[in-house]
Amino acid sequence: MIWNMKPQMRSYRLAGHKDAVTCVHFSPSGHLVASASRDKTVRLWVPSLKAESTSFRAHTGTVRSVNFSADGQWLVTASDDKSIKVWTVHRQKFLFSLSQHINWVRCAKFSPDGRLIVSSSDDKTVKLWDKNSRECVHSFYEHAGYANHVDFHPSGTCIAAASTDNSVKVWDIRTHKMLQHYPVHSGAVNSLSFHPSGNFLITAANDSTLKIMDLLEGKLLYTLHGHQGPATCVAFSRTGEYFASGGSDDQVMVWKSNFDCTTCADVRFQHNTAPDLHGISATSTAHVPYHLRASEPHSQTCSVAEVSNTTDWHTISHAHNLGHSSHNKTPHSQSIRAPSIHQHPPQAQASSPQHPPQAQASDNGVSPALTSTLERIVNQLDILTQTVSILEQRLTLTEDKLKECLENQVDMAQQQLHSHG
Repeated sequence: MIWNMKPQMRSYRLAGHKDAVTCVHFSPSGHLVASASRDKTVRLWVPSLKAESTSFRAHTGTVRSVNFSADGQWLVTASDDKSIKVWTVHRQKFLFSLSQHINWVRCAKFSPDGRLIVSSSDDKTVKLWDKNSRECVHSFYEHAGYANHVDFHPSGTCIAAASTDNSVKVWDIRTHKMLQHYPVHSGAVNSLSFHPSGNFLITAANDSTLKIMDLLEGKLLYTLHGHQGPATCVAFSRTGEYFASGGSDDQVMVWKSNFDCTTCADVRFQHNTAPDLHGISATSTAHVPYHLRASEPHSQTCSVAEVSNTTDWHTISHAHNLGHSSHNKTPHSQSIRAPSIHQHPPQAQASSPQHPPQAQASDNGVSPALTSTLERIVNQLDILTQTVSILEQRLTLTEDKLKECLENQVDMAQQQLHSHG
């Protein structure tokens, strides 16, 4: 399904695959859509009401991933047949295969300049390929679990991979050194996406959360709650102003990034040197809404680029929801809380001022304890509001399904009557 984000506009339903669709990707121009499927094919669509498509056949197993090159001239696909295949979009032809993985290949992506391809596999490796020579340049073996997803940093100098070992790792592709390690999730990490500025990375995992990392500071910024079950995919928009997530709860959620207003063009890396992801000061940090500033946790910096899953800087639930319901009763909820930091990341120390034990009144005459209590109450009310909204939506979905079942039973009964009559 392709949704038009303008109000009152209908969605496009593109039907053609004979089994589940595993991945979709828009061309850079936005005029084409490529899809991968369990039916072992790739389809190239012109998104319109006619739903015209061309089928690409070469894989012998489920196609897990499809990706356009930055110039829109090439497609790369990854499959359960343990191969990566490259196709030409203009001539709509299969060109060549890359075959060194020894298990299912989950994901394959082009570098920003189109010279390299990166792939991730159930053989627990991430491989870097030269498109022209068709050779494997390097293999990364650091993940202890299956490598579910991989992508290039917008600068083209780094890659990040998500794994079933509950972590995300970032490598420099020139030195082949691991730059950062984020063991921030409590479940397998299914997907990740770089912000177009290159300063942030978002992940989706089986623990039902999305997490946003500040790559320049090397720390976890936000934990986002919204999906009722594993979060299976996530991606930033081309401008970085929004991101979308999908989950096993049959929901697609669109979120507003709320990073500061510096444009991506101003902060994107324009040179060929890798960004210093260990200790460089941030040039574009996450923007905390004004009403939250009273409850911000004290700042904390990491001496190493490894972040623990016990340090959540903010926990956020704030999204537009695209669901099944024909009644369009989708929740629009906000629930933002800043929990206290009770454990520190490995080899990192928290710096927070020491407060005297006795209660002190704030400048407006209200004690900090009362302010904190009121904030907790407001946060709990927001969470309850969100829960009610989700329950209302679930009830609507259930009603729709029951109605559909009853209509199907009526149709079957009528068909039987006609057959006997």
